[in-house]
Amino acid sequence: MPINLRGKSLLSVGEWTTDEVNYVLQLSKQLKDQKRTGSNQRILLGTAGTKSIVVIMQKDSTRTRSAFETAAFDLGMNVSYIGPTGSQIGKKESIADTARVLSRFYDGIAFRGSAHSDVVELSENSLVPVWNGLTDKWHPTQMFADYLTIYEHFGRTNVKFAFFGDAKNNMGNSLMVMAAHMGAEFWAVAPKKYWPSREIVDIAKKIAKVTGASINMTEDPKVGANNADVVYTDVWVSMGEPDEVWEERLRDLKPYQINSQIMGQTSKNSIFLHCLPAFHNTDTKVGAEIAAKYKVKEMEVTDEVFESTKSKVFDEAENRAHTIKAIMLATLGY
Repeated sequence: MPINLRGKSLLSVGEWTTDEVNYVLQLSKQLKDQKRTGSNQRILLGTAGTKSIVVIMQKDSTRTRSAFETAAFDLGMNVSYIGPTGSQIGKKESIADTARVLSRFYDGIAFRGSAHSDVVELSENSLVPVWNGLTDKWHPTQMFADYLTIYEHFGRTNVKFAFFGDAKNNMGNSLMVMAAHMGAEFWAVAPKKYWPSREIVDIAKKIAKVTGASINMTEDPKVGANNADVVYTDVWVSMGEPDEVWEERLRDLKPYQINSQIMGQTSKNSIFLHCLPAFHNTDTKVGAEIAAKYKVKEMEVTDEVFESTKSKVFDEAENRAHTIKAIMLATLGY
C-alpha cells in the first residue's frame, strides 16, 4: 500500500506508523545519495509557486536550525527564521492565533520549544504540516538521523541499543519508541527514578508487539553495555537548572558515564552516538564553568570515547539535514 504523508505533522514518532517511519528513512538515504553525487534536488522549486517554511525557535539550536534551513534550500524552498525574541508567541498573541496566521503565509512550520503542549496546539490550529524540532517530551526529527546513521553502519536497524543516563527525558522517550519501530533490542540504562514513564513504555511495547522489538530497563550499566551495538547518551542537565538539580544529577548519573570501560563491554563493531552538544571537555564556556563549579571535566561521555573511531556523532549530525529534508518532502506531498 503506497505511503501518503501529505499534510501530516510530525509531533512524535509514536504518532506515525512503522511503515511511515521506514518510508521516510528510505527516502532520507535516497536524498543523501543524490546530494553526494551532485544530483539536482530542487524538487519543490516552482511547483505551483515557490514553497516557503518558517522555523520557530523558542530554544536556540545549531543543528536543528541549520538542518531545516539547508534542507529547505536544497529542495528549492524559502525559509524564514524566528528566534526566541523574534515573535509575539505567548506574549501578545496566542499559539493558536500564531498558527492560524503563519499557516496562511507558509507551507510548513518547524517548531523548537519547551512545552510539548505548545507544538500540539500549534499543529491543531495550523493549515499546514508542523514539524517538532524538540520539546520537553519528544525529539522526533533527531530519531531519523540516529537510525539512518545506524543503518549506514550496520546495514540493519534491529540492533542492541543502550541509552545511558536520564532515560525519561525527551531523548530517552523518543529513542525507546523509535527502537520499537525499528525492531531493535532497546535498553534504558539508568537509576530507576530516571526510567521512562509507563505511558511511554506502553506506546513502545504496543509497537514492539508488531515489529518484534524488545523494550528493557536496567539499573546495571554492565547489563546495558554487554554486547551492545549502539551506545547512546545525552546531556545530564539542561542549562538554567538550579544547583541542587546539577548536584543530584552528577551524583546519580556518574556511574552511567560513557567511558572506555563501558565501550569495552560492547560488541566488536559498536558505535557511540550523541545528539549534541556534548560536555566531553572544558573547551567551551559552559564546559569551563561546569568544571570550575562542580570539579567535573567530563560529564556524560569522556573525551576519549567522544574522539574515538567508534564515535559517529558527526555522521549523525550531518544526517539531521538529509532526514529533515525527507520529512519535509514527504509531508509536503512530493
